[in-house]
Order: sequence, then structure tokens, then C-alpha cells
Amino acid sequence: MQRKALVIGIDYYEAGNSLPGCVSDAHRVNAVLESHSDGSPNFDVRLLTAVSERDPIPFRALKDSVEALFASEDDIALLYFSGHGHVDATGGYICGSDSVRGDEGLALGTIMALAGASRARNRIIILDSCFSGAAGEATLKPSVSEVTNGTTILTASRANEVAMAGGSGSVFTDLLLDALSGAAANLVGQITPGSVYAHIDQSLGSWAQRPVFKTNVSGFVSLRTVRAPIDVEILRALPTLFPEHGFQLQLDPSFEPELPSQGLNPDADPANTKIFAQLQKLNRVNLLIPNSQLHMYHAAVHSDTVHLTALGEHYRQLNIKRRI
Repeated sequence: MQRKALVIGIDYYEAGNSLPGCVSDAHRVNAVLESHSDGSPNFDVRLLTAVSERDPIPFRALKDSVEALFASEDDIALLYFSGHGHVDATGGYICGSDSVRGDEGLALGTIMALAGASRARNRIIILDSCFSGAAGEATLKPSVSEVTNGTTILTASRANEVAMAGGSGSVFTDLLLDALSGAAANLVGQITPGSVYAHIDQSLGSWAQRPVFKTNVSGFVSLRTVRAPIDVEILRALPTLFPEHGFQLQLDPSFEPELPSQGLNPDADPANTKIFAQLQKLNRVNLLIPNSQLHMYHAAVHSDTVHLTALGEHYRQLNIKRRI
């Protein structure tokens, strides 16, 4: 599976108004994308940065690099840009180091056209620049989307908003990295564009800049894999433990290995205590809950039943469909 990423950070602008932190953000994004949390290879990343007049990224280099990204037949082609953005009546732009007014930058419409014509199966565009939410909008009809099938856009702000700076870089990229580092992972450790957006969206208040998410895909892909919060073998046991929808699993004191007043429970059944250990882990990640007791210990001691939550039923169905 070929996964390619172009990561661009521009601090230096020839006409002045240079930016702090964009290059640093690009390096941080590069570091997290190039491998999964276990160290195995993830994206093949090309990193382009402009720190000073010695290494500018002019318009031509910016466009050529984006064209090269979308020219191949990868499974995923991902673009990340951090730098100046511009918007006017002709549309939105990301700005190279030689940009003066902004509208001589790389048009977002051009990026969308290159992505739309690409033979890569999935095209993901992540823009951390002011007014970046204009990406995917028709210039003459901003309410109309031009996001082609297989394309996903995630931007720092709406078309009429600036992107805010944070302590170590931009607020948006800080949250993006937090999501990719595991905060947006599902229970099998996969991080999708949708879960990244959900994490960023929930982290920004109503008065802050608003991220934009646009997608036209039939199914999400995993951008990165991290250590799962629960053993996958326990997830795969769900259809065995709960053979049908709405099943109530009956507990009794034989499931609990220890009693506070007695130490080891003389009535404990080793087979049941092994199952109970799995049930407790499922409870910790909100996949099952006791019927009437607050805690799993009391559910066993008082012979309560446990049942799957809606999320637990979702993962049970995924197992039945052999998707875990």
C-alpha cells in the first residue's frame, strides 16, 4: 500500500509579514505521519520548508510539488500546508514565499482540480492557513461544493476567518497532532480523517475559529494506527459473550476472584473470573454496563446482569461482519 504525503511549512515571505511556527509545525506533522506509534512505516513524506531568504518556496515550486503529489497512483496522497492564506472575489489561495498581494499564490481551485484529476484512491488536503475554508467552494457559488469523489478537506478555519496561533505553533495543528497521536483513535487504534475532525471540532469553543471538514468518500481510511486501548482479542470475543442483540449476561459471585472482607473468594470459578476480567476491560471503554449496579464488582456480588451499550453493539456487529 503506497501512502504519500507532502508537508509544507513557510515562515519566510519576501514581501515581509513572515510567520513564526509554520516550519516547526511542518516538522512536527512530518514526524507523526512518517510512522505508526509502534515505529512501523506509515507515509512516505516529502518535507518542504522555508525558514529564511536562503530557502524560499516560490509559487512555481509550490505548484510543482503539489502537482507531483497528485500525479501518482497511491492509495493515499496527503497534502499539509502551513503558511499564509488569502481570499478575495476570485477565490482562495495558499501563498508561496514570493507572494506579495496574495492572489498570485496557488489557487485553492487549482489544488482541487489537481486532486480531482488524480488517480490516487484517496486525496486528503489539510490546510492550516487563514481563510482556508474556501477550499472546495465554487468561486461564483460559494454554497456549492466542488469536492470530487475520493477527496477529503480539513481546514483550520472558515473562508472568512483567520487561523489562530497557539503556544508551540498554531491551535489547529496542535489539535491535529494531538488527534494523530492517539486522541482520535477508535478502539482498534485507527485514526480516520473524520475522527481527527471530530476531535478538533470538540476542542474549539463556539467563539474560537471553526475548522471545516468536507468529504466525498464512500468509506474512511486510516491515517495512522496507535496502540489500541483494549486488546483486539477481547473485542473479537463479543459475539461469543453476547450471542444476540440485547443479550443480558448473567453474573454471580463466582465471577469475582476476591471479596474485600475475605480475600480470595472460595466460590470463585477460574473460568468465570477469566471472563469477568474481560468484561471489566470492556466496561472501562464503555462497551458494556451493569443493568442495575454502578460498578462491575457489585454486579457480580449481587448477581446482576450486564449488557452491551450502543457502542458495544456496534463493535459486536463489526466482529460478525469480520471487520475487526
